[in-house]
Formats: sequence, C-alpha cells, structure tokens
Amino acid sequence: MAQQVLVLNATYEPINVCSLQRAVVLVLKNKAEVLERAARKLRSAAADHAYPLVIRLVYFVRVPRNESRKISRRAVFARDGYECQYCGAASHLTMDHVIPRSRGGGSSWDNVVTSCAPCNLRKGNRLPHEINMHPRTGSRTPGCHTSPPPRPRCRHPERC
Repeated sequence: MAQQVLVLNATYEPINVCSLQRAVVLVLKNKAEVLERAARKLRSAAADHAYPLVIRLVYFVRVPRNESRKISRRAVFARDGYECQYCGAASHLTMDHVIPRSRGGGSSWDNVVTSCAPCNLRKGNRLPHEINMHPRTGSRTPGCHTSPPPRPRCRHPERC
C-alpha cells in the first residue's frame, strides 16, 4: 500500500497527495469520493472497494496559503541569484547576517544575505556601516518581486 493518491478540495482544487491507506479511510468514512480509480480493486473479507487514484473531499477545507517560506541556504542563494551581495562573486558562497546575531540580529529573511567566504570573513561581527560593506540589494522574503516605493524626499530636511 505505498501508492499515492491525489486529494482535491470540494472545489476541485488540489490540496496534497496522501497514501492509499489514508484515501481509503476517507472514502469509507464518506469524507471523500473517488473521482478516478484504477482498473484493479481492493479486496477485503467482506467487500471489494475501488482502488482510488484521485479523491475529492466532500466538505470544503480551508488551506492557509500565506505561509512564510522557511529560511534555507539554497533558498537564500536562489533569492540572491547565487552571487555575493557585497562583491558579486559566484564561488565559495555562504550566508551572512547583515546585523550579526551577536548584536541582536535574527535569522529572518530581512537579515540574511548571500556572501562569499572572503567578504563574510572581512565583515565578521560588525555592522555594515562600521566597515562600509552594504549589500547590493535589500534582503527580502522570496516571492516579493516588487521593491518598496522610494521614500519621498522632504523639502525641509531640518524638520525631518
């Protein structure tokens, strides 16, 4: 029973893939209906059952879609185009905390950038303005392809 079954919401929207055993339980409890079945059948002592390939839930299940993506080296590198955000190098890549963790910076998308090993070593435990090493692009959560609008310039800098 290692077969995988596609699970659709009541609106025919794909939710996930589950095991054959889980799908059969959902169908037997009348929580789902079989939309597509295989040619063979599942046999029990008392009855024969359809071998589901695709099932649809009877009731609508709300699936949260705005989950934030977890931080991983691969995801940070992909977001930054596989190049160092300080010098543009594409080899010996590491992750760098813009505000070091020892100085109160966290491991969030807004504080982590791709850095080559030499730049990461040179920056060390310092803030970007202390060593004059600022990332080329602002760190952001992946999927945000638009940059924030530019901050309006104040006509009266003495009041700002």
